[in-house]
Amino acid sequence: MYGHVEKLAQEIKKGAASVEGVEAKLWQVPEILSEEILGKMSAPQKGDAPVITPDDLAEADGFIFGFPTRFGMMPAQFKAFLDATGGLWKTQQLAGKPAGIFYSTGSQGGGQETTALTAITQLVHHGMIFVPIGYTFGAGMFEMEKIKGGSPYGAGTFAGDGSKQPTQLELEQAFHQGKYIATITKKLKCSA
Repeated sequence: MYGHVEKLAQEIKKGAASVEGVEAKLWQVPEILSEEILGKMSAPQKGDAPVITPDDLAEADGFIFGFPTRFGMMPAQFKAFLDATGGLWKTQQLAGKPAGIFYSTGSQGGGQETTALTAITQLVHHGMIFVPIGYTFGAGMFEMEKIKGGSPYGAGTFAGDGSKQPTQLELEQAFHQGKYIATITKKLKCSA
């Protein structure tokens, strides 16, 4: 809504594209809130990433799904999109594909890990392979002097009231996640 997830997504895309032979695409799910509601929320215009359809998922070799947290889980917009993937589930077109998760919350207690945990159920029902970043980001995972979002589940940022932007360390973690999951996706595809 306020661009935090988009900023992380751009870094994730750069990280994924840094892996030789990997093509990374950035998509956004359809908005289900009315212009009136978005206006009342002071939401800026959406970015220029194309709107994804469920069929677009079938063409991908792997995914890194990102969303803001709403009450400790993915927002209704993303859930509505995934609810429309029943045809892909029925034919198991996403089974065996690696998928990661990243997120943004308003505060440190805003549910970054619960968002990841509740989102994993969507991946499981499709038979996707959840790929967390674990502690592969190294020393950046242990930052204690500055506020930093993210966890072993995936990259993250804290938005505060919407005015706080992702820090350099959070962007570096997002780049790492993109590169890490793209590398795993490429290995799986090449071994198939």
